[in-house]
Amino acid sequence: MAIDYKQAGVDVTRGYKAVELMKKHTKSTFDENVLGDLGSFGGFYSIENSGLKNPVLVSGTDGVGTKLKYAFIADKHDTVGIDCVAMCANDVVCQGAKPLFFLDYLAVGRLYPETAEKIVSGVCEGCRQAGCALIGGETAEMPGFYPDGEYDLAGFCVGIVDREKIINGKNIKAGDALIGIASSGVHSNGYSLVRKLFGENKAQLEKYDDRLKKTYIDALLTPTKIYVKTALTIASEFEIKGIAHITGGGFVENIPRIFPKGIGCEIDTESYPHSPLFDMLKERSGLKKEQMYNTFNMGIGMVFCTAQENAAAVVNRLNELGESAYVIGKTTDVPGVKLS
Repeated sequence: MAIDYKQAGVDVTRGYKAVELMKKHTKSTFDENVLGDLGSFGGFYSIENSGLKNPVLVSGTDGVGTKLKYAFIADKHDTVGIDCVAMCANDVVCQGAKPLFFLDYLAVGRLYPETAEKIVSGVCEGCRQAGCALIGGETAEMPGFYPDGEYDLAGFCVGIVDREKIINGKNIKAGDALIGIASSGVHSNGYSLVRKLFGENKAQLEKYDDRLKKTYIDALLTPTKIYVKTALTIASEFEIKGIAHITGGGFVENIPRIFPKGIGCEIDTESYPHSPLFDMLKERSGLKKEQMYNTFNMGIGMVFCTAQENAAAVVNRLNELGESAYVIGKTTDVPGVKLS
């Protein structure tokens, strides 16, 4: 007896419908540099209007990780796309690059076009926040590989920067100021531990918490903050020596990534207000301070390094831009991260 692709679990007509539903969202991210439309084998983006003397492309790729489990539990799929874009675009802007375009990869056990539309609508919202275009992607239906109702989401971002304006940390020296910008929550890292601490029981997750002023699930699904427009504005107005995106590995692993050899830092952990969510994570896990700062962003999603004489002005400008910013420490000539 013959067996076709549909009987094997892949219905291509669902894919066609999903693409049609996605198009109205993707077009909202297009600018004058996007050439063509969705559906080609490759996405085209012109850089002839960049206006840069020595343009350099900067790329980054990442996924949402196991935070997706909470999207499945809540049946809420319109914010994880923001997370996906944030994880890539925030990395790219750390080098001073303006994100140009984004591509996403969505793999599902069974494709539900309406769910795919919600996911991609979030990707498009993230792209609008980051100022880049969603010019293509892939939706893969993989029956028997992913459980029905579950999926994985990852992406890829390309940005551009003038070679002379690349931010790479090479001019950082001991005594420079470190300025932290508040995160929106846990962002998209550490969820393998978060899920152990908060569990996956829907009824428990939907309980309202007075400290959080929202339900647990809403707090845990809060999308990652996208810092692109803020970072590009600040970098155009001040000398920013380095930018660190606080992702997996927290302060301990990410801040030193921007330092030249021989440089470390001291962080005043009481220099900014702490979200009760991180207090809960510490209480439930029993982790020491150093372990917490090596796992979570602890309320700071991005760190700028600048000369001490610029610190106050940078913080003021960040606050004018609607961010919550604080001088959280300084660089030293002792490698590593010292927490106080």
